[in-house]
Amino acid sequence: MLKDFAKLQTFLMVIKEKSFSKASAKLGISQPAVTQQIKFIEDYLDTKIVERKKNGILLTKEGEDLFRIALRLEKAIANSEKELLKIINKEFTFVMGSSFAIGNYVLPNYLGEIKKKINNEVYMHVALSGEILDQLEEKKIDVALIESPIFREGIIYREWVEDELVVFSNQPLPKQLKADDLYNYDWICRDENSHTRKLTSEVFEEMGVQCNSFNVIGVLASPTAIKESIVNADKTAQRPLVSIMSRHVIQSEIAQGRLFEARLKNYKIERKFYIAYLKGRKHDAFVDNVVNYLLSLTKI
Repeated sequence: MLKDFAKLQTFLMVIKEKSFSKASAKLGISQPAVTQQIKFIEDYLDTKIVERKKNGILLTKEGEDLFRIALRLEKAIANSEKELLKIINKEFTFVMGSSFAIGNYVLPNYLGEIKKKINNEVYMHVALSGEILDQLEEKKIDVALIESPIFREGIIYREWVEDELVVFSNQPLPKQLKADDLYNYDWICRDENSHTRKLTSEVFEEMGVQCNSFNVIGVLASPTAIKESIVNADKTAQRPLVSIMSRHVIQSEIAQGRLFEARLKNYKIERKFYIAYLKGRKHDAFVDNVVNYLLSLTKI
């Protein structure tokens, strides 16, 4: 079994996520496949290694022993992969594609480390999630990071990090906004093709909010343009200027007190970021190293 580390990698992900379903999303395989791999390990060892409880996954005594062994193997394999990449010694530019919020506000913090991981230059394309997936299918990019779950054949999707969309302004807002409150503001909206706009519209519809009754002063395609428009808006205006944006985009300005955030009462607009790559490159050493590094980031 030690020759097939993929099954032990699945075991490690199940323990890390404390869930079979969450592990399947992170690994980009089906939940039945995760269950099957865990069963294979248990049959191989002729013992139970995990117990599925209401509050998550618990390791048995044998599972704890296997967990320690698997962690040592994972570390050894990671170190060996670094040595293998030195042997490959292939000079090229690794191209990453990402949607706007990720490409402009998340990924730049990690490009330097990704470059070290593969010992090559890293370049980045930023566009809408659908356009980024087009580039992936056309083999113009190596790995895609998207905020919209657009699933296509021939692509592996790995669940990455969580994101939350919030209402924000350069004027203080109530922490919780009721439906009626939303009509008291001036709005800047994302363009209709963006996942942010679609997700927000779905929540507004659930709340019974009529977006066409908003006082919309602008529709912009770029999160940066929206953020800067609101940062520089008149702070003394009777009607605050607001929009809805990923917390990753505005977290710096929130910390500095230049912007203020609010959430919708009884609603939380959440989504997942995904890592995507072609099935044909599932065993590519460079793709594998980049994907595993991104998945190892526990806080973004």
